[in-house]
Amino acid sequence: MNVSAHVDTFARDHLPPPDEWPDLRFDLPELRYPDRLNCAAELLSGPDPDRPAFRTPAGVRWSYRELSAHVDRLAHVLTGDLGVVPGNRVLLRGPTTPWLVACWLAVLKAGAVAVTVLAQSRPHELSTVCAIAEVSHALCDARCVDDLARAEVPGLRITAYGGEEPGDLLRRAAPDTPYRAVDTAADDVALIAFTSGTTGRPKGCMHFHRDVLAVADTFSRHVLRPRADDVFAGSPPLGFTFGLGGLVVFPMRAGASALLLEQAGPRQLLPAIAAHRVSVLFTAPTAYRAMLAEADGHDLSSLRRCVSAGENLPAATWHAWRELTGLRIVNGIGATELLHIFVSAADDRIRPGTTGIPVPGWQARVQDERGEPVPDGRPGLLAVRGPVGCRYLADPRQREYVRGGWNVTGDTYVRDADGYFRYVARADDMIVSAGYNIAGPEVEDALLRHPDVVEAAVVGRPDEARGQVVVAYAVLREGAEPDTEALRAFVTSELVPYKCPREIVLVRTLPRTATGKLQRFRLRTDGDQR
Repeated sequence: MNVSAHVDTFARDHLPPPDEWPDLRFDLPELRYPDRLNCAAELLSGPDPDRPAFRTPAGVRWSYRELSAHVDRLAHVLTGDLGVVPGNRVLLRGPTTPWLVACWLAVLKAGAVAVTVLAQSRPHELSTVCAIAEVSHALCDARCVDDLARAEVPGLRITAYGGEEPGDLLRRAAPDTPYRAVDTAADDVALIAFTSGTTGRPKGCMHFHRDVLAVADTFSRHVLRPRADDVFAGSPPLGFTFGLGGLVVFPMRAGASALLLEQAGPRQLLPAIAAHRVSVLFTAPTAYRAMLAEADGHDLSSLRRCVSAGENLPAATWHAWRELTGLRIVNGIGATELLHIFVSAADDRIRPGTTGIPVPGWQARVQDERGEPVPDGRPGLLAVRGPVGCRYLADPRQREYVRGGWNVTGDTYVRDADGYFRYVARADDMIVSAGYNIAGPEVEDALLRHPDVVEAAVVGRPDEARGQVVVAYAVLREGAEPDTEALRAFVTSELVPYKCPREIVLVRTLPRTATGKLQRFRLRTDGDQR
């Protein structure tokens, strides 16, 4: 590792031991970064300063020149009035606004470590994250301060900023003067991204300054291929690395702009796409499905790229979106541990029903529990390696995720003879019934092909005779007839009998994390969700 610029060495001190790291690959010329690198300075220095950077529906429009000026003023406040030193962890909390982006860039430019959390995080969640990362400072949207204060984090210094206004932060700022970026090492920790913590204590994933650029220089550069005149938008918040890449890092690396929405559900996205001529859209399969039902009367002609990640994209949703818009959704799989997408495909290389092929700069394979590759056509565990790898913050689960130099994501996949990877299930979502292996997402995909089904989740329920039986939970479109027998008959016509649900439960909503991921474990443990 290079000589660190961090005065506070907590992050580097709590990296996993070197023998527990994955193998890192820098096979592309653009991935060979210099030893000294500050990713915020790099993102800000590339674009034409007069081009638009970020905008909001309320009329805020910042050029890259204005963004840089705001970042420099914030960095002066951080290192002056607030006493932040390189390596300090700074919590960032608020809705998706340009000021949150400016705070994130300022923290990194000042050599500190950004810990961005969701605006919806509750006091207990906030106190847990702050304890794990030993957070010393917080920059928080004024509308979100109360819950953070109630977390009662010992010694935490909270500074508020306003949603559309600078608030306390810039009232402290000196007149506009450039801020010279801290000379961080390329492998200094830039951010700690916490997993959603759906099953136990959240894990802090540490990523370096070079990692932030590497995800742009692999997936974005080679698969997404953005242009400087693109307008990005999407639903994931910046506390979710899918959103951080899609709404901040990728547009900035390309010198493009992004529309930032505080509320970004399907009903907000649809009119925003038309009003702001959005060309690149990032959201989850559930949102694409919901927008299909709401799209009438909305102009989607500005779109040229639609990206889906966060959970498996059913083939039925892909085909329906293509029929509506003429666009082929770019499916992908990423992970907080690896920062962003590493298997995907675009344009003529897309094969609906598959995730895709390894993104340039990445390698992927399917292996068994012993770490041995399995033949094409046989299910196994997805393992990947590339320029970014899993490095948990002082967490013994590092040894579960990294095995033999590969990042093992916890997803069951099949690779076909052409090298395409097809999602089967989360490894812990495979249902074993009377000796048959049944992938819940396959049954969900069949349910979603029914015109009345908006969302579906399939889990295994313990059964004395069969080990498990298949139970499906379904959300119907408004006004649909609640006929579970008709749904069961439809699925029976789509799948072999042993895969069909023994029970279909109609529900109003499905349990999801704040980042939109389906919480199947709650359906398994809570039972009937009526």
